Amino acid sequence: MKGRSLAEVLVGLAVLLVAGGFLAYALVLGGKGPSGDGYQLTARFDKIDGLASGADVRIAGVKVGSVTGARIDPETFQAEVTFRLGSQIRLPADSSAEITSEGLLGGKYLSIVPGGSERLLAAGGRVTETQGSVSLESLLGRFIFSVTQMNQQGGGEAARPQ
Repeated sequence: MKGRSLAEVLVGLAVLLVAGGFLAYALVLGGKGPSGDGYQLTARFDKIDGLASGADVRIAGVKVGSVTGARIDPETFQAEVTFRLGSQIRLPADSSAEITSEGLLGGKYLSIVPGGSERLLAAGGRVTETQGSVSLESLLGRFIFSVTQMNQQGGGEAARPQ
């Protein structure tokens, strides 16, 4: 009985070590771990539906940073998104930001389109050209409403025999 107990403890310890290894691997290579390098910027949006803290920040589809937080500005009632970019990325001052969906069922990410200005955004700066999130449900509802209206207007004439 004592041998079995020791074997169970050793197997349990091995499982914990493997789990710790996976956690360390995910933190180092997953890009979600604590990182002090880079600099922080902000942007204001009308809507940020589905954009969560930790979401990717991408330029041309390549991850260059992550969203660190979001809050509501009590004066303008806009969502203010804070994000961190890697120190190797220097954004022109006239860059734009938009909230984009990864796909029909995917999450949202912040897409940055670099501008052409010679002036660069400093740490703590703000991206002023923004486009908020587009709600798929809202677009689908508008489409269904439009099709229904077209059918009601044109459907009566097409159904009459000549």
